[in-house]
Amino acid sequence: MSVQIAVIDDWQNVASGVVDWSVLASVGQVHFLHDYPADTATLIERLQGFEVICVMRERTTFDQALLQGLPKLKLLVTGGMRNAAIDIPAAKALGIQVCGTDSYKHAAPELTWALIMASTRNLLAEANSLRAGGWQVGLGGDLHGKTLGILGLGSIGQKVAKFGQAFGMRVIAWSENLTPERAAESDVTWVSKRELFEQADVLSIHLVLSDRSRGLVDAEALGWMKPTAHLVNTARGPIVDEAALIEALANGRLAGAALDVYAQEPLPAEHPFRQLPNVLATPHVGYVSEQNYRQFYQQMIEDIQAWAKGVPLRALS
Repeated sequence: MSVQIAVIDDWQNVASGVVDWSVLASVGQVHFLHDYPADTATLIERLQGFEVICVMRERTTFDQALLQGLPKLKLLVTGGMRNAAIDIPAAKALGIQVCGTDSYKHAAPELTWALIMASTRNLLAEANSLRAGGWQVGLGGDLHGKTLGILGLGSIGQKVAKFGQAFGMRVIAWSENLTPERAAESDVTWVSKRELFEQADVLSIHLVLSDRSRGLVDAEALGWMKPTAHLVNTARGPIVDEAALIEALANGRLAGAALDVYAQEPLPAEHPFRQLPNVLATPHVGYVSEQNYRQFYQQMIEDIQAWAKGVPLRALS
């Protein structure tokens, strides 16, 4: 058995060294592809020889057109147990098995907290000033005694809440499904949606993207926020109305935003988020950590081994 296996979406060029892929030698050959554009026709040309493709969550879009153009494809393995970039029903209809992996649960909360601290203390401007030969340029904000608002108190939101409590912040939360009792289990105060936006000094988003959450942080919600407040989004870009956020930031109706996710990724070169002085923007690195990548790739290998034996692991389709 010599299955052709492609590993793509490795933007950091680290996949080959994070784990030992040689254990797949009994299954087939592993190829690490880095030179591939995003258009469907070229992807079909580059990937059509592979029976197994390993992808990273929400990078290359495997829609119906691409999947139909890869008749040899039998197994698609993604980092994480959710990947909105894969058309799961289309894969199922074409007989393509899709499997996922577990995630290291601390990477995203830690990145969230790094952004909160850097944004409120004005660290980007201060570090850039020092690098350019200058010295202090502004006045950093404070967290102790302030209010942290969490939009979505799931597993990540709960961890972010604990960090906030450790910093002496009052923590409040709201989501459509959150109850006062469930919030209280995390020592968090349940508030209404409007109260969340009105009271938060830092508002951090931790919702799953769905039809219900898409555009939830709109112009009205942003208008409820204090002009001194900071918005942090490490969840998904489309949860926030980007045009409304840009307007609020540009007009000084919001002190700042720290963003790791965007409506379009990679972020277009001329996007205002790349230029606005009150935006701290990172390139969707919430799950890009050494431990998370090791877990993703190790379990991708396990998924391939299990599939080769006819007993798929962590199936998504």
